[in-house]
Amino acid sequence: MSNPLITIERFLLSQQPEYAKGDLTTLFYDIALAAKMIATQTRRAALMDTLGYEGTTNVQGERQRKLDVYADSVMFQLNDHTGRLCAMVSEEREDWIPIPEPYSKGNYVLVYDPLDGSSNIDTNVTIGTIFGIYRALDDNNRGRLEDCLRCGRDLVAAGYIIYGTSTMFIYSAGHGVHGFTLDPEIGEFVLTHEDMRFPAEPAYYSLNFGSYRTWEAGIQHYADWLRNTQKPKLSQRYIGSLVADFHRNMLYGGIYGYPAETKSPDGKIRLLYEAGPLAFIAEQAGGYGSNGHRSLLDITPVSLHQRTPVFLGSRDLVEKVEEYLGRV
Repeated sequence: MSNPLITIERFLLSQQPEYAKGDLTTLFYDIALAAKMIATQTRRAALMDTLGYEGTTNVQGERQRKLDVYADSVMFQLNDHTGRLCAMVSEEREDWIPIPEPYSKGNYVLVYDPLDGSSNIDTNVTIGTIFGIYRALDDNNRGRLEDCLRCGRDLVAAGYIIYGTSTMFIYSAGHGVHGFTLDPEIGEFVLTHEDMRFPAEPAYYSLNFGSYRTWEAGIQHYADWLRNTQKPKLSQRYIGSLVADFHRNMLYGGIYGYPAETKSPDGKIRLLYEAGPLAFIAEQAGGYGSNGHRSLLDITPVSLHQRTPVFLGSRDLVEKVEEYLGRV
């Protein structure tokens, strides 16, 4: 007999820990629906005239692409009225997002990058969505900035969706990491990767060596070690899309790094809704996420769009970064 077909709904209902059932489980459904809608639009972007720029900029000072705006709108509109959230934070919006009146508020906070790697959209390179979920600090409040500015240790769940040759939904609610692939024939996410773990033997490192001269000495020495000394020899793979590089290294083992640079001494990756959620997933998969000195999960952001250097992946490789930076 063939293996049973396990949809994301069936898996969540049967495998979720007790604390993650109820509103949190339904919140996953909402995000999965958003993923289906975004996936459909990305597949048809050229046909639907949704490639290119919108003509606006976001809070990061980056020109917004049409799909950035669409993905942000979908995530917001599928979650603003459900009664499961008390606040949201999006990469595309300057301020935290309260739940509009007259909708009832819930007890969770959703932080998200609606379309990571969007600079790659027009060249058909893999892109993704990253999200993290917190529980409100005080269930009696409708939502506050304090509910949003949280360290990764407070996450109750996190995940990412990758839009590539197939669409995958990867999440953790604190009990392992599980991956689902969208079957377009039935319109459902189906379990394909249960209990994902970083392999014991890593295969890849993902660093943009075009920025080598802008890195501090410790990172340069670490990069030289990866290229010339590390045994067994690793291969370099760098897509330039955070979700895509992280996902590949989850499957095959390795490290993704976006160090501080001369022109961006605070790093580039956003702590709250990119680095934190992926570090949470990394630890659940036996890996590690660091800013080069300490765990990304232990850093509490002081602003919604705070940036940080990022190193994510196989624990030994990430800890080696801390060792090299500790020498300087």
